[in-house]
Amino acid sequence: MCYHRRMALILLVRHGQNEWVKERRLAGWTPGVHLNDEGRQEVKALASRLSSLPIKMFYSSPLDRCLETSEILAEPNAVKVESIIDLGEVRYGKWEGKKLKKLARKKRKWRLVQHYPGRFRFPDGESFMEVQTRAVKIIERISLLHNKEIISVVSHADVIKLILAHYLGMHIDLFQRISVSTASLSILALSEKGSVHVVRINDSGPIELPGREQTEDSDQDPDSGVELENER
Repeated sequence: MCYHRRMALILLVRHGQNEWVKERRLAGWTPGVHLNDEGRQEVKALASRLSSLPIKMFYSSPLDRCLETSEILAEPNAVKVESIIDLGEVRYGKWEGKKLKKLARKKRKWRLVQHYPGRFRFPDGESFMEVQTRAVKIIERISLLHNKEIISVVSHADVIKLILAHYLGMHIDLFQRISVSTASLSILALSEKGSVHVVRINDSGPIELPGREQTEDSDQDPDSGVELENER
């Protein structure tokens, strides 16, 4: 397998399982939400799959569950982890800590969240539009810093879905159609010349990096790829 050396390959990883996910509660920025045993195991499995890749850097949400995920993933090859506040979870405001089942009873607001999220702002919190804007700005900055490298970004389900929706050219009102499971991998290939390839979404199986025919720009040398061996 190979990828074009002039493109940044960004591995988007959602944090591992935790008790708040199991209880279907909005953790948001609540401190002290840690990976549970299941979460640590699924992240260790992902770390094994990623260990053969020359990942240069891990960028992480500053929340505990993401930092713990990043540290497990980075440990096999002693890669540096840097936290970035704009990769953090949606600020859910008054909805933070609530169970989704209870929130669904707020029928008018819940309908907005599910069908017209681009117009919704969480009470005393952020809008999805604001979250998408801050997250995409960070991805663009990272892609320019690492335009010839593989890096990983560890964040949260809604944040990753909003990033993917942007690069898919999907209207923000449709982003809830994307699924992002715990400890799943999604892959973006971004060129400094502007080309975009969404290579994987919500992947939890063997990793195969994109071939040249999927990622190279039409005006670039088709033989300037970097070979990477991966499990099938």
